[in-house]
Amino acid sequence: MAGAAVDVAAPAKANGGGAGCCAAKGPGYATPREAIEKGPREALLYVTCVYNGTGINKPDYLATVDVDPNSATYSQVIHRLPATHIGDELHHSGWNACSSCHGDPSTSRRFMILPSLLSGRVYVVDTATDPRAPALHKVVQAEDIAEKTGLGFPHTSHCLATGDIMISCLGDKEGNAAGNGFLLLDSEFNVKGRWEKPGHSPLFGYDFWYQPRHKTMISSSWGAPAAFRTGFDLQHVQDGLYGRHLHVYDWPGGELKQTLDLGSTGLLPLEVRFLHDPSKDTGYVGCALTSNMVRFFKTADGSWSHEVAISIKPLKVRNWMLPEMPGLITDFVLSLDDRYLYLVNWLHGDIRQYNIEDPAKPVLAGQVFVGGLLQKGSDAVFVTDDDKEEQYTVPQVKGNRLRGGPQMIQLSLDGKRVYVTNSLFSRWDEQFYGVDLLRKGSHMLQIDVDTEKGGLAINPNFFVDFGTEPEGPSLAHEMRYPGGDCTSDIWI
Repeated sequence: MAGAAVDVAAPAKANGGGAGCCAAKGPGYATPREAIEKGPREALLYVTCVYNGTGINKPDYLATVDVDPNSATYSQVIHRLPATHIGDELHHSGWNACSSCHGDPSTSRRFMILPSLLSGRVYVVDTATDPRAPALHKVVQAEDIAEKTGLGFPHTSHCLATGDIMISCLGDKEGNAAGNGFLLLDSEFNVKGRWEKPGHSPLFGYDFWYQPRHKTMISSSWGAPAAFRTGFDLQHVQDGLYGRHLHVYDWPGGELKQTLDLGSTGLLPLEVRFLHDPSKDTGYVGCALTSNMVRFFKTADGSWSHEVAISIKPLKVRNWMLPEMPGLITDFVLSLDDRYLYLVNWLHGDIRQYNIEDPAKPVLAGQVFVGGLLQKGSDAVFVTDDDKEEQYTVPQVKGNRLRGGPQMIQLSLDGKRVYVTNSLFSRWDEQFYGVDLLRKGSHMLQIDVDTEKGGLAINPNFFVDFGTEPEGPSLAHEMRYPGGDCTSDIWI
């Protein structure tokens, strides 16, 4: 069942053109600048943690991590909220309300939305009653979603100024990419329908971001769930089971207006973000397999175009599955002042900081290695131009050798701290990093940022070890602050 498209535009609170943004009483902040200047320093982080695929027969869970340096439990997990079922693969998360609802004093940021990538369930978690100990509020069952919309494999969640919640879904319940689209939940978390108009589903699904002042939403394309859930196979790329497109939609109408083919330079486009300034008509998408940051932008005639803005060259390697190793850009974040872009190379092992004051010409400002397949002591080595074998020096943190590679990142509102976890997706974790990561579990690091001159440095006093969890080592993925952050909030 395809499900009918639902009109998300409401006369009283239209989610476009900046409507409903005059009263400063709703959730979040009136502007990104206000978030920088008035937002509190983060004290808690919510982290999705996975047991699926690790051999531990326990439900995934939402961890609460204390990140207040003045707290007695600093750098520790202080609460764990288990899911109701085993095998969910909690992945990304969102909110019932964010800064896009700032103009509506009747709304509040109370509930975290936790889509389960593999099971198709959507958990709704109350974080407001006790922020240090979130509680389960509701479970939207996969069967209800599939019956009413035909959708499965939910991924990215964003709130809308209408009060609805929009979730990208990567396929139908069988894992076929042709069934993908966008799920709408109402403010009570009931299945409302699909967002896109009938016949306007993207080729593949993954992430999305909307920029209402330009009446545009852009989505990216990972691949068919039937392909990626079993592990990465390069042949599947050649068979057309992975994406290389951006999909440009009319917002909030849901009509697919343009498809941008990124070609061979844009394979596996994952996270997509506009600049935070809602007046800007440009943004970026991280293309994992080709390890390029592609900038998209509006042209003079109102259509959209793209260009490669940052290119991470693959390294010639030995003792690995292929003769060359891509960086594999799996996440990036933009500072709220749109001055810096931070990206991760999951396989190479580094986090990079770029100055993007000229969005078309990013300049490398900082770099730090926090793991990867090429750190000293690993099997793989990279080969220099003069045929020397080399490996990167990666420091230990609080006596711990760093595992995996930098995967998900989050930035403080003031731009001075980056938090990083190291799990991508349980099956891919096992494939690329082996049982070492699965048996020892994830960790979280904090990176200090020089926002004046540029530069990154590991905080030697912060190390959250998910390898010592009570139920056994877990895999940590996306991070959220209770009051919103640089990847959850959109301004209208």
